[in-house]
Amino acid sequence: MLCSARARLPGPLDRHHGTGHMTAEVELKDSGAASPPLTERQEARRRRILHASAQLASKGGFDAVQMREVAESSSVALGTLYRYFPSKVHLLVATMQDQLQHMHTTLRKRPPAGDDAAERVSETLMRAFRALQREPHLADAMVRALTFADRSVSPEVDTVSRLTTAIILDAMGLDAEPTPQQLSAVRVIEHTWHSALITWLSGRASIAQVKIDIETVCKLIDLTSPGAAPGHPGT
Repeated sequence: MLCSARARLPGPLDRHHGTGHMTAEVELKDSGAASPPLTERQEARRRRILHASAQLASKGGFDAVQMREVAESSSVALGTLYRYFPSKVHLLVATMQDQLQHMHTTLRKRPPAGDDAAERVSETLMRAFRALQREPHLADAMVRALTFADRSVSPEVDTVSRLTTAIILDAMGLDAEPTPQQLSAVRVIEHTWHSALITWLSGRASIAQVKIDIETVCKLIDLTSPGAAPGHPGT
């Protein structure tokens, strides 16, 4: 899924192998002091924890994710779980990060086929939205965790934001580094996506309305492109 968070600029852009487009690469390490890399066993344990979190959230939403149940489902001690994730909010934000990483990989394998950048980004966001339709309880749990996140969760929230930015930039298929105007448009698109997701989850917006809103905000991409007509923000 995609979700706007505390806006951060993406990592460096590298060219896709075999294409002329730039690819957003995201540094996934926390913004604080560097932590030693996980061993293979620790990484497997972390994967089990995230899987258990997603499974519980899919069944009952935010309230269904109880740390003791996550520990039991992932076959780890409760104390061990808290060493990986200090709170349920930390865990669910990390679950969102994991979901976004999977989506980013899928989108690179099956990139959007729109004729221009605005169409490709709109298609990407709607594909993400359709995935959320299949797991509404999980989507609600992850969005609520982002809403409840305090300063202690800032590194994880920042990573979610950088991943979201990278997914949108990949869909745009830029041939050069994004301009400040284009990055500003990406941030507005992220904010609109987040708002549309919240209103849909609360039953205040239909899927058709979400689609219209996403297609409308994606027009900012054309307005901020370096080749925009005179008088537009991209010039």
